[in-house]
Amino acid sequence: MTLTPHRRTAPLRARRLALGSVCAAATAALLAGPAQAGTGKLLLTGGVSSVEGAAGGGLSPWALIGTQATEGEIGASAFVSRAVTHDYALTAGGAAFAWNNRIELSVAQQALSTGVTGRALGLPGLRLRQNIVGLKVRVAGDAVLDSDTWRPQVAVGLLAKELQDSGLSGTLRALGARPRDTEAYISASKLFLAQGLLVNATLRLTRANQGGLLGHGGHIAGAVDELSYSLQPEVSVAWLLNRRVAVGAEWRRMPDKLRRAGEAAGLGSGLRAKDWTDVFVAWAPSPHLSLTAAWVNLGPVVPATTEQRRQTGAYLSAQIAF
Repeated sequence: MTLTPHRRTAPLRARRLALGSVCAAATAALLAGPAQAGTGKLLLTGGVSSVEGAAGGGLSPWALIGTQATEGEIGASAFVSRAVTHDYALTAGGAAFAWNNRIELSVAQQALSTGVTGRALGLPGLRLRQNIVGLKVRVAGDAVLDSDTWRPQVAVGLLAKELQDSGLSGTLRALGARPRDTEAYISASKLFLAQGLLVNATLRLTRANQGGLLGHGGHIAGAVDELSYSLQPEVSVAWLLNRRVAVGAEWRRMPDKLRRAGEAAGLGSGLRAKDWTDVFVAWAPSPHLSLTAAWVNLGPVVPATTEQRRQTGAYLSAQIAF
């Protein structure tokens, strides 16, 4: 939810990454002298790590390339985030590598504590874990160098997601939700440096339920079919109050692929999904550290088990970048 561009990456050797090993690998990369980037980027002129690992806001990827790497440099970053709502808690962590302010590779793992939903399903303590590998390429523009023109920075990206097996896997299969899928997106970020304003728009091709934590798509034979992809818009705005502090807001449109499968299964609208939003403040006490706090609204998440409550609450994130 802050602002920073980045470039190339180190190859990914395993898709199934535990959160601890991700952070350990990121720390080692950050301490490797030859791969470290300088501090050439302006504070808060690029994104923090989103909950899916890609640089951007907390909820949405931006066209900016992560880390502190500028032209001709390799950079690395690591992050950890925590969101707590009325009935759920989401922890995310991971790392990103960037090259030449052009290419970004990210890895992340999410863990959702299901709370009341797990208990209602007879699965107390149920945690849903999702691994995410991302690739982003800047294809046009430079947010900082083009800040005095109309031209935005534009990037395209892919997010490969895999939901690990859990006690909920059988239920999701019965609803036709797939455990793994790949999303594509295009983002345009426009920085108005003189005004201290950044605006980002993203179009995501997806069929993910709650970001993929409830699988992808949904269908029940002979009744419904929600397996097709759809384009979902996302918008972010950030205002730099000074060189170290930014405030802003995000909106992310969510697919509602499980709703009709739930209706056909006799659950009414108990699996419907709504848009995600947040309002945030980000602080960069140094070029290598950023901290973000936000109020988030994730809409209803499995409202059949939560008395239709909207999942609002607090979000905290820390990122180190070189």
